[in-house]
Formats: sequence, structure tokens, C-alpha cells
Amino acid sequence: MRKEALAAAKNAYKIESECLTEMLNYFDETAFSDAVALLQKAPRIGTCGCGHSGIMCQHFSHLLCCIEQPSRFISPAEAVHGATGFLQEGDVMVFASRGGKTKELLPIMDICKQKKISVITITENLESPLALDADVVLKQYVNRETDKYNAQGTTSSTALCMIFHALQTALIEETDFQNEKFALIHPGGAVGERLNKK
Repeated sequence: MRKEALAAAKNAYKIESECLTEMLNYFDETAFSDAVALLQKAPRIGTCGCGHSGIMCQHFSHLLCCIEQPSRFISPAEAVHGATGFLQEGDVMVFASRGGKTKELLPIMDICKQKKISVITITENLESPLALDADVVLKQYVNRETDKYNAQGTTSSTALCMIFHALQTALIEETDFQNEKFALIHPGGAVGERLNKK
């Protein structure tokens, strides 16, 4: 391996760890509490984003299902072809868009507002359309991406994932979710073996 490549790889750890540390400076306790309250009482939760944000949204939906908060990732392409029928009045949609202007998401926001679905937006741009029309906005902070061009969705994905992990952690406390429930729905793999060990 070229020494430049090895140095860049090691620097990626530094960039992303600094991002996570600095993110706490942007943690809004009121907005975060409001988001947790909406998620806790929602009968169903949709998540939606494009590219790397969409991949992280899929991860968040899976995490929510693991604590019995029914959720599914709604593809932006499928959302405008009927998939928003999954959500009903009183449900919650979580949008993730670093810039808050992702064109594919804007028509879905309109559908959510018409259906009286509460919206949580995670974005860097608090003045963006997806932020201004949301019920709750959580600030995403990114120092820079790890590649030399500052272009690939690396650090930004980690930052978004951290917000989702924080929400999941808080929801476990707020709902008093018990590990015995997780053992029932997760019998597979090493985790399931450990949880269900008699």
C-alpha cells in the first residue's frame, strides 16, 4: 500500500472521531426530546432519504423494529407511487437530508402534511425546505468527509447514524423496553443465543 493511502486511512479515524465529539455542541435538548416524544407515541414510523442518507434510514427503521416501534424505510421512488399509504394520521415520517433540499423528498413532505403525519427532519441546513416544513428538526453536523476531495458520504453517514443511535438509546429508556422482549423477536445468531440462554 502507498504511504499516502495508509496515512489517509488513519486520518479517516481522526476526522470521524472529531466529528462525533464536536456534534455534542449542536445537541438541542428540546428538539431531541420532542423527536423522542413523537417517535414514542407513533403507531407507525416511516423513514426516508436518498443515497447514503437512505441507507442510514433503513438502518434506523430496523433499529426501531428491534424495540417494537413499527417502522419501515419508504423509498423516495416508491413513496410517490403509493407507498406513503403505509402512513396514516398520527404517524411519523423521519426525513434525512444533509442539505435539506433533496428534490425527491419535497413531494413526499407535501403528502405527509396533507395526511397530518408528523415530520422529523435531520439536516445540516436549518433554513432548508425540509427543515422549515418539519414539526421537529435535528441538527446534523459534519466537519468534513474523510476522502481528500471532501465528496464521499463517509463522515456525514457516521454523523447521521450517531443521531439515529442516540434516538434509539433514548427510546429504550422512555419506553422501558425490556431485553426479554428483544430475546423473543431476536432468537437468531450469536445475539439470540446469548439472550435466550437458559
